[in-house]
Amino acid sequence: MASVYDFEAQQIGGSAVPLAQFRGKPLLIVNTASACGFTPQFAGLEELHKAYGPRGLVVLGFPCNQFGSQDPGSNEEIVQFCQANYGVSFPMMQKVEVNGEHAHPLYRWLTAEAPGLLGSKGIKWNFTKFLVGKDGRVLRRYAPMDAPAKLAKDIEAALAS
Repeated sequence: MASVYDFEAQQIGGSAVPLAQFRGKPLLIVNTASACGFTPQFAGLEELHKAYGPRGLVVLGFPCNQFGSQDPGSNEEIVQFCQANYGVSFPMMQKVEVNGEHAHPLYRWLTAEAPGLLGSKGIKWNFTKFLVGKDGRVLRRYAPMDAPAKLAKDIEAALAS
Protein backbone atom coordinates (compact mmCIF):
# COMPACT_ATOMS: atom_id res chain seq x y z
CA MET A 1 0.00 0.00 0.00
CA ALA A 2 1.33 3.38 -0.98
CA SER A 3 -0.72 5.67 1.25
CA VAL A 4 -3.48 5.84 3.85
CA TYR A 5 -5.89 6.39 0.96
CA ASP A 6 -5.52 2.75 -0.06
CA PHE A 7 -7.41 1.58 3.05
CA GLU A 8 -10.99 1.31 4.16
CA ALA A 9 -12.52 1.12 7.63
CA GLN A 10 -16.00 0.45 8.98
CA GLN A 11 -17.64 3.29 10.83
CA ILE A 12 -19.60 2.45 13.96
CA GLY A 13 -23.01 1.82 12.51
CA GLY A 14 -21.55 -0.33 9.75
CA SER A 15 -20.97 1.92 6.76
CA ALA A 16 -17.72 1.50 4.86
CA VAL A 17 -15.40 4.48 4.96
CA PRO A 18 -12.86 4.53 2.13
CA LEU A 19 -10.05 6.67 3.49
CA ALA A 20 -9.58 8.02 -0.04
CA GLN A 21 -12.55 10.29 0.72
CA PHE A 22 -10.16 12.28 2.93
CA ARG A 23 -7.58 12.82 0.18
CA GLY A 24 -5.82 16.15 0.60
CA LYS A 25 -6.64 16.42 4.32
CA PRO A 26 -4.38 15.61 7.25
CA LEU A 27 -5.62 12.75 9.43
CA LEU A 28 -5.09 12.03 13.12
CA ILE A 29 -5.67 8.31 13.64
CA VAL A 30 -5.94 7.09 17.24
CA ASN A 31 -6.59 3.71 18.86
CA THR A 32 -8.96 4.47 21.73
CA ALA A 33 -10.40 2.81 24.81
CA SER A 34 -13.28 3.73 27.10
CA ALA A 35 -11.86 2.53 30.44
CA CYS A 36 -8.21 3.55 30.29
CA GLY A 37 -6.19 6.06 32.27
CA PHE A 38 -5.81 7.95 28.98
CA THR A 39 -9.56 7.94 28.21
CA PRO A 40 -9.85 11.65 29.17
CA GLN A 41 -7.82 12.33 26.01
CA PHE A 42 -11.15 12.02 24.17
CA ALA A 43 -11.82 15.58 25.34
CA GLY A 44 -8.53 16.80 23.85
CA LEU A 45 -9.14 14.92 20.61
CA GLU A 46 -12.57 16.55 20.38
CA GLU A 47 -10.95 19.96 20.94
CA LEU A 48 -8.55 19.28 18.05
CA HIS A 49 -11.47 18.18 15.90
CA LYS A 50 -13.39 21.37 16.65
CA ALA A 51 -10.37 23.67 16.29
CA TYR A 52 -8.84 22.19 13.16
CA GLY A 53 -11.68 20.25 11.52
CA PRO A 54 -12.99 23.36 9.74
CA ARG A 55 -9.50 23.78 8.27
CA GLY A 56 -9.36 20.16 7.06
CA LEU A 57 -8.08 17.95 9.89
CA VAL A 58 -9.93 14.64 10.20
CA VAL A 59 -9.70 12.84 13.56
CA LEU A 60 -10.52 9.12 13.36
CA GLY A 61 -11.00 7.01 16.49
CA PHE A 62 -10.46 3.25 16.36
CA PRO A 63 -11.65 1.53 19.56
CA CYS A 64 -9.45 -1.37 20.59
CA ASN A 65 -9.81 -3.90 23.40
CA GLN A 66 -6.30 -5.39 23.17
CA PHE A 67 -4.79 -3.55 26.13
CA GLY A 68 -6.08 -4.67 29.50
CA SER A 69 -9.57 -5.31 28.04
CA GLN A 70 -10.24 -1.59 28.47
CA ASP A 71 -12.89 -1.34 25.74
CA PRO A 72 -15.06 -4.45 26.21
CA GLY A 73 -18.38 -2.87 25.18
CA SER A 74 -20.15 -3.17 21.86
CA ASN A 75 -19.47 -0.61 19.15
CA GLU A 76 -22.78 1.07 19.99
CA GLU A 77 -21.94 1.22 23.71
CA ILE A 78 -18.54 2.71 22.89
CA VAL A 79 -19.93 5.51 20.72
CA GLN A 80 -22.65 6.28 23.27
CA PHE A 81 -20.01 6.48 26.03
CA CYS A 82 -17.79 8.78 23.94
CA GLN A 83 -20.64 11.12 23.05
CA ALA A 84 -22.19 11.21 26.53
CA ASN A 85 -18.94 11.68 28.47
CA TYR A 86 -16.72 13.64 26.07
CA GLY A 87 -19.04 15.07 23.41
CA VAL A 88 -17.17 13.18 20.71
CA SER A 89 -18.37 14.23 17.27
CA PHE A 90 -15.41 13.07 15.18
CA PRO A 91 -15.82 9.77 13.29
CA MET A 92 -15.49 6.63 15.37
CA MET A 93 -14.76 3.40 13.54
CA GLN A 94 -15.73 -0.10 14.57
CA LYS A 95 -13.56 -1.81 17.16
CA VAL A 96 -10.35 -3.22 15.69
CA GLU A 97 -7.22 -5.03 16.70
CA VAL A 98 -4.04 -3.02 16.21
CA ASN A 99 -1.46 -5.73 16.90
CA GLY A 100 -0.97 -9.34 15.98
CA GLU A 101 -2.31 -11.70 13.38
CA HIS A 102 -5.75 -10.04 13.26
CA ALA A 103 -4.52 -6.44 13.24
CA HIS A 104 -6.48 -4.17 10.91
CA PRO A 105 -4.52 -3.69 7.66
CA LEU A 106 -4.45 0.07 8.26
CA TYR A 107 -2.64 -0.47 11.57
CA ARG A 108 -0.19 -2.91 10.02
CA TRP A 109 0.66 -0.18 7.50
CA LEU A 110 0.79 2.65 10.06
CA THR A 111 3.17 0.77 12.36
CA ALA A 112 5.42 -0.20 9.44
CA GLU A 113 5.52 3.40 8.22
CA ALA A 114 6.17 4.91 11.66
CA PRO A 115 7.78 2.46 14.06
CA GLY A 116 7.75 3.26 17.74
CA LEU A 117 10.55 3.65 20.24
CA LEU A 118 13.69 1.73 19.27
CA GLY A 119 12.04 0.67 16.00
CA SER A 120 9.29 -1.39 17.58
CA LYS A 121 6.37 -1.92 15.24
CA GLY A 122 3.69 -2.89 17.73
CA ILE A 123 1.32 -0.50 19.42
CA LYS A 124 2.21 -0.46 23.12
CA TRP A 125 -1.04 0.93 24.58
CA ASN A 126 -4.29 2.80 23.98
CA PHE A 127 -4.22 6.31 22.54
CA THR A 128 -1.20 5.86 20.29
CA LYS A 129 -1.64 8.56 17.64
CA PHE A 130 -0.55 8.83 14.01
CA LEU A 131 -0.54 12.13 12.12
CA VAL A 132 -0.92 11.59 8.38
CA GLY A 133 -0.18 14.40 5.94
CA LYS A 134 -2.30 15.65 3.06
CA ASP A 135 -0.31 13.33 0.77
CA GLY A 136 -1.51 10.26 2.69
CA ARG A 137 1.90 9.48 4.21
CA VAL A 138 2.58 9.18 7.95
CA LEU A 139 4.23 12.30 9.32
CA ARG A 140 4.64 11.24 12.93
CA ARG A 141 3.72 8.72 15.60
CA TYR A 142 2.89 9.88 19.13
CA ALA A 143 2.98 7.93 22.37
CA PRO A 144 -0.15 7.38 24.48
CA MET A 145 1.06 9.87 27.08
CA ASP A 146 1.35 12.64 24.47
CA ALA A 147 -1.65 14.84 25.21
CA PRO A 148 -3.63 15.89 22.12
CA ALA A 149 -2.87 19.57 22.80
CA LYS A 150 0.85 18.81 22.33
CA LEU A 151 0.13 17.89 18.70
CA ALA A 152 -1.16 21.36 17.74
CA LYS A 153 2.13 22.62 16.29
CA ASP A 154 2.51 19.54 14.08
CA ILE A 155 -1.15 19.73 13.01
CA GLU A 156 -0.68 23.39 12.07
CA ALA A 157 2.32 22.43 9.94
CA ALA A 158 0.40 19.58 8.27
CA LEU A 159 -2.49 21.91 7.46
CA ALA A 160 -0.09 24.50 6.00
CA SER A 161 1.79 22.04 3.79
